[in-house]
Amino acid sequence: MPRARDIGLRIGRFAPGPLNAITDVAGVAVGHVTLIEGDRTRTGATAILPHPGNLYRERVAAGFSVLNGYGKFAGATQLQELGELETPILLTNTLAVGRGLEALIRHTLAQPGNGRVTSINAVVGETNDSMLNDIRAARPSAEEMARALAAARPGPVEEGAVGAGTGTVAFGLKGGIGTASRRVGADLLGVLVQANYGGTLRLDGREVARTSAADRDGSIVIVLATDAPLSSRNLTRLATRAFGGLARTGAALSNGSGDYALAFSTRILPGQGAARDNEAMSPLFEAAIEATEEAIVNALLMAGPMTGWHAGEARENRIAALADVLAETPGPHAPG
Repeated sequence: MPRARDIGLRIGRFAPGPLNAITDVAGVAVGHVTLIEGDRTRTGATAILPHPGNLYRERVAAGFSVLNGYGKFAGATQLQELGELETPILLTNTLAVGRGLEALIRHTLAQPGNGRVTSINAVVGETNDSMLNDIRAARPSAEEMARALAAARPGPVEEGAVGAGTGTVAFGLKGGIGTASRRVGADLLGVLVQANYGGTLRLDGREVARTSAADRDGSIVIVLATDAPLSSRNLTRLATRAFGGLARTGAALSNGSGDYALAFSTRILPGQGAARDNEAMSPLFEAAIEATEEAIVNALLMAGPMTGWHAGEARENRIAALADVLAETPGPHAPG
């Protein structure tokens, strides 16, 4: 499957990092557990780790932003209050959030040095994959999500219908996990998305035929990582700018959408060192918009067509892939 740059899309003015992925930010690791079983199970979990150490003891500055809050994002209030992240981030499906919390709590309690920990602000985001997945079947389990945490590695990130994107749908096409990055001077910024929302798809500003205008609702989780030394307040501002990239893809931003963004810095821990000042933020804001747009396009392009179970209508459902649609309509965005 192609990524955006493989079909000639060069989104924005900033250059990507070497992998064009969130893991271009040193220390960041991503892991997936992907569950494709029988004709009904199409789900999974994705773990994002800001650094390889004990995150509870070595917390990172973070910011959180909500565009439309039709969804569940566990850990949001303490994240907003304290501006720091103390567990890895897990992404999964809507009905698995509780099991994600259990997996993160077990993970954190097991870390060396956490023998007396009695309160953990575990962070779990979700989108609803019931267009292709029997979401009532209690998968992934806490044990399966622990496998995503254990699988987290730096380096290339698998995209498309994997992890928390296994059963997702966007613009009436197969959605999934996507990632991208940008260099801003000496700084790196990376984005990972779980794309599962509606609207009328645009690639670099051009409307794409055969996307479903009736597919308006859905959700997205956007995770941004940077090595720029930013305060939690400016990380919140950075997270908010990611929604500019979401809008550029043609998102409907409907009543039934859950649109969440979380940004963290690997460079500065809460209360340590000097943070970048406000005047330096504008290029990072622009890079966040660019990388978010490209990560979403990568999620769509890297996901193949899928047949699964429409839980809401109790029937088999087949969802086409964007790469297949583009191949049928030759033009500047068709794979070459």
